[in-house]
Amino acid sequence: MGARKTTSRRMTMAKVCILALATIVAGCATTAKKDPTVTGSIPKLTKPVETMTTSELAAAAERVGSTYDRNPKDKQTGLTYASILMMTGRDTQALAVMQQVAIAHPADRDVLAAYGKAQAAAGQMEQALSTISRAQTPDRPDWRLYSAEGAVLDQLGRSSEARNRYRMALDLTPNEPSVLSNLGMSYVLSGDLRTAETYLKSASQQPAADSRVRQNLALVIGLQGRFDEAERIARQELDPQQAEANVAYLRSMLAQQNSWKQLAAKDAGTRTN
Repeated sequence: MGARKTTSRRMTMAKVCILALATIVAGCATTAKKDPTVTGSIPKLTKPVETMTTSELAAAAERVGSTYDRNPKDKQTGLTYASILMMTGRDTQALAVMQQVAIAHPADRDVLAAYGKAQAAAGQMEQALSTISRAQTPDRPDWRLYSAEGAVLDQLGRSSEARNRYRMALDLTPNEPSVLSNLGMSYVLSGDLRTAETYLKSASQQPAADSRVRQNLALVIGLQGRFDEAERIARQELDPQQAEANVAYLRSMLAQQNSWKQLAAKDAGTRTN
């Protein structure tokens, strides 16, 4: 019973790793080429799904959803629609979409990766790990899949295995900010905030780093009591609406600081016993 409670607490805290789940093979949903065997076209998105505002996501969900309804077997439409649904918190619906796409494309790596992402977002961690593992191939390893495996393993409390996967990803793509951020958040989950900050600072300094990397850095700095510095980071390079949303999110996470400390203490006790 105690083990189940510890796992539940860990998984609850792991939800803060926005980047870890939001960018699991995110490129598959936004940059993959359209399947030439399918007619019709996906409504053009003006920016990556992961950077859209709430209103932009709502409009995109309506447009892409209509296209998906006309052809639920279209790979690219399904990937894009599922990604939008997850960004708006509709994880169960996203999983249903990806189930249909996976039936139509059972051996496609992009589809399996995105299906695993949807399973993870819906809380089906063991199934997600199995699905993502099937998408990986030894002769053509994909760093995004290693990072995805790490994110799921972290949520299952298997931090050592998770960090191994992140390092395998970094071997393939050194200094990739999303992987460095995931690795940093892995240390957050085990209560090692100083190591976490080191990785997250490195991630935020990479040219390809986006606002979600800096949001995770802001969280780690805030958890160490440097609240003004954390808020400055959370507001960087965002329009006022997004900046306020980031700061509100940061404050809500810092309000749970005692829970983070209790989790870290529990983990430390587990390691020394």
